[in-house]
Amino acid sequence: MRDRLFFCKLGILNLSLLAGCVVLLMPLSFLSAEKEPGRQKTDAVSIQFTRDIQPLLEPHCLSCHGSEKPESGFSLTSRKSALTGGNYGTAIIPGKPDQSPLLLMISGTHQDEIVMPPEGEGERLSDKEVAAIRQWIREGANWPDALVLDTTSQPRQLHWSFQPIINPELPAVLNERWCKNEIDRFILHRLEQEKISPSEAADKATLIRRITLDLTGLPPTPAEVDQFLNDSSPEAYERVVDRLLASPRFGEKWARHWLDLCHYADSDGYLTDAVRPHAWRYRDWVVNSLNENKPFDQFTIEQLAGDLLPETTPAQHAGTGFLRQTLSNREGGADLEEFRVNKVIDRTKLMGTVWLGLTLDCCRCHNHKYDPITQKEFYQFYAFFNSAYEVNIDAPLAGEQQRLQQQAEYQTKRQALIEPIREPLEKLQREWERKMLYAAMHPADDHHWARAWEVMGLVWGVGTGEGQQEGLEILKMEPAQRSQRQQDDLLDYFLGRGHLVNGGKFKELKLGELARKLGELRKEYPAVSRAPAVREMQIPQLAFVHLRGSFQAPGIPVEPATPEFLPAMEQQKPSRLDLARWLVSKENPLTARVTINRIWQAYFGQGIVVSSDDFGTQGAVPSHPQLLDWLACHFRSQGWNVKDLHRLIVTSATYRQSARMRADIHQQDPSNLLLSRQTSLRLPAETVRDQALAVSGLLVEKRGGPCVRPPQPDSVVMEGFGSNTWEVSTGEDRYRRGLYTLTLRTSPYAQSVIFDAPNPSQTCSRRDRSNTPLQALTLLNDPVFFEAARHLAQRVLRENQGDLEEQLRYAFQLCLSRAPQDQEVARLKLLYQQELNQSETSVRKRSQEEAAWTVVASVLLNLHEFITRD
Repeated sequence: MRDRLFFCKLGILNLSLLAGCVVLLMPLSFLSAEKEPGRQKTDAVSIQFTRDIQPLLEPHCLSCHGSEKPESGFSLTSRKSALTGGNYGTAIIPGKPDQSPLLLMISGTHQDEIVMPPEGEGERLSDKEVAAIRQWIREGANWPDALVLDTTSQPRQLHWSFQPIINPELPAVLNERWCKNEIDRFILHRLEQEKISPSEAADKATLIRRITLDLTGLPPTPAEVDQFLNDSSPEAYERVVDRLLASPRFGEKWARHWLDLCHYADSDGYLTDAVRPHAWRYRDWVVNSLNENKPFDQFTIEQLAGDLLPETTPAQHAGTGFLRQTLSNREGGADLEEFRVNKVIDRTKLMGTVWLGLTLDCCRCHNHKYDPITQKEFYQFYAFFNSAYEVNIDAPLAGEQQRLQQQAEYQTKRQALIEPIREPLEKLQREWERKMLYAAMHPADDHHWARAWEVMGLVWGVGTGEGQQEGLEILKMEPAQRSQRQQDDLLDYFLGRGHLVNGGKFKELKLGELARKLGELRKEYPAVSRAPAVREMQIPQLAFVHLRGSFQAPGIPVEPATPEFLPAMEQQKPSRLDLARWLVSKENPLTARVTINRIWQAYFGQGIVVSSDDFGTQGAVPSHPQLLDWLACHFRSQGWNVKDLHRLIVTSATYRQSARMRADIHQQDPSNLLLSRQTSLRLPAETVRDQALAVSGLLVEKRGGPCVRPPQPDSVVMEGFGSNTWEVSTGEDRYRRGLYTLTLRTSPYAQSVIFDAPNPSQTCSRRDRSNTPLQALTLLNDPVFFEAARHLAQRVLRENQGDLEEQLRYAFQLCLSRAPQDQEVARLKLLYQQELNQSETSVRKRSQEEAAWTVVASVLLNLHEFITRD
């Protein structure tokens, strides 16, 4: 097994184990037959397959090259499959050993310098051993046609998550009065089996703070707390849940979970890390979709194939911004095909992680070592996305209808300016386009034009909203295929830099003056806003297996298809739209389970399946498998209703339990897998800051729109590799929710990173939770939290005119949503008096009070309870 894993790491896929078998177990009868090293053998004894070869293959090679899921598609169970070859093509050519890749690999003469066995995994084959393999192939690689070798059947396809979802019956429980809904029956049934009682319900103050933070990411106001505490009706809690689910804050809170999954960011990544001016449109699309309770199946389809829907709307098409969350390399000299392939690979991995909960990335270079997915099947998934190209679409925002209505008038005036010189202008532009396109495809051939293309790649996003890959696709199109917007953008860009082609002609046609006039016209008629999306190529791009994961080493061609161990598609030539519909079909056993598990994880700290990113054979087994399947059936039967699922979970007695630790179950269930209590959770990075702004009165709840840059040290961005700067936002933009903070891939917002925000270049299905000294120092000293403490102090003094004790109780209520205990008030009072006495006597009384109160407020914002959800 260790050897197999090493081959896996090296990406040496096709025939490594066979070669290793030959090295270790080559029968001595053929080795003695070789007269001289390197000399062709003329008097060798014929090799018998059943005597000399079969005993090698069955125990040592068929575990990887068996009939179930052969490594690299290369099966050694029959002569037919062995001669057919695998992803690398033909491996054995009978009668022609020197043309057989198998022999070339073990002899070290393969054109791609693949050597079997690889360095560090045993000695190379001797000349005699290589000659023996040559002899077997020269003799025709004999193998009885009717003989099929046995292979040990592996239980991978019987794995629980690959089985159909069957709706289980509700289990019987003894303490039925405890149950609030069906969820509780499954939880209580397991607890009663273990002879564990559930915890008591959390008190109402804790409960409203918990549910408000979980559903909206913000704390409840004192008025909301008081209203709930004073409502003694049986439906009081359910009314709070319904109010929060209807709040626009719900979409802002839960969008963050989805954006983690698709590694959303507002910049390209890599060295230049250019800012993407329209990336935020996808973020807002997610927020709006969640708030309007878009069914999850439709949510899925619009993100993977919104452009392919019949009569698609701009809003549906904008959902494909999901596929635009890949990194882009705009560096000069970058191989555009290499990074295009990387994007398609990333989209394939995202689909596998987000909807299937599978580690598809393992299959880029070889068959999955643990799950029944072959390398070929990975590239069949890849083929679904291979013909999607990037484009920014017109997606008008509210209030931009007038701009649409003025487009005809704008085009008339624009054409009037261009018409006098149309023919020579078009000729000059086409010459420029040819050179730019050639430079993009051959960056090393001409430094002058390669540099021009690099500038185009960097500036394109600023000038027109398009990126490097989008610009390349426009250049590839015939002029008649371009949209009016694409034609206009390309012409305007050319007019700004076209003098690189023919400076004399450029001046003769007075194109600089034309560019100025068109620029003024654009200001008079601003275009509608754009959104990042993808569109399908008219002629599909061929896909191949990438040998050893290299796009420069294409293997056999592949068509879009799904793995054999999952339900098959009905379509003969499926599209991305078919793939999206297949993911949310009733036959697919993974999507509903994976989605429910992630939502459950957010409420309890861990999923029913703890490994929320891996539902494969190496993932965790579910703690409550019947509950998971019941929820999956319920989710689908309710029309993939997301808010209904949230409501079901948070109204359960399981969710409402106290999070207090219990000594009686600590040894029996230390990880709380059985859910005999709630879990106390550190708040996510964005909520820590948002809550501080909310209780201080600074939070601005403006929704949607371009990203903002809250205060942080300039040195943070300088640590990155790009040329970005961090101009701190002013006015209300300084205090907006963390969801709207600009995310740079090379230098993400430092405060969020300190509180465990994930790497925006990688998918994240479950954030880490840590408790570090740096977090404590940030809460104490960061300008954002100091400013929040100062404004909290001012808010308390402004809104509560009572005595000191009343003010302290009010501040405590603002921050923790509960009344303080007497000893807590006493300690805060002592702190206030100490700080007040230390203030200079020359300072005005009001300033003294504010200074002392700022210290008290800072202490409240630093409490463990403040940054924790109980």
